[in-house]
Amino acid sequence: MQVIDWQAVVKKHGPVVWSTAYRLLGNHTDAADCFQEAFVCALEVSRRQYVFNFAALLVRLATARAIDRLRRRMRDSNISPETAGCDDVLSDDIEPYQHIQAKELAEGLREALAQLPQQEAQVFCLRYLNNMSYRQIARQLGIKNSTAGVLLHRARTKLRVHLEKAAVT
Repeated sequence: MQVIDWQAVVKKHGPVVWSTAYRLLGNHTDAADCFQEAFVCALEVSRRQYVFNFAALLVRLATARAIDRLRRRMRDSNISPETAGCDDVLSDDIEPYQHIQAKELAEGLREALAQLPQQEAQVFCLRYLNNMSYRQIARQLGIKNSTAGVLLHRARTKLRVHLEKAAVT
């Protein structure tokens, strides 16, 4: 039985779990729910098996929960996801139109990620939002390195098509 100091785990890995959820969701309330769900799932996993890498496990769980939440949001509202909070504060470094373009691109990416199959969305997020290697992704998802590469290629292709269609309309 693995003895885990959960306060230390939350303190050490909480910021990366929060940023993973918030980057995907763009909403403080949803990110907070996702944060809690990731730690609850990690607790359940740790009761079933030995956890070698809490950071990778928590990022994977936060990513999966965030994608699930994006799907529910898209299905329930049929509108673009709302973004609130820090993203709404304009920076002095960019022009207002650049801020609007970045916000629209982020909303389009969230919408497109919600339409991808679960594994493809997870692989994309773990690779590009959390900078995990193919090997790390494969280990976390229980797949081969080559499968991670194939899923990533499929995800990028589908995202590119979706975003190009959105740009045309």
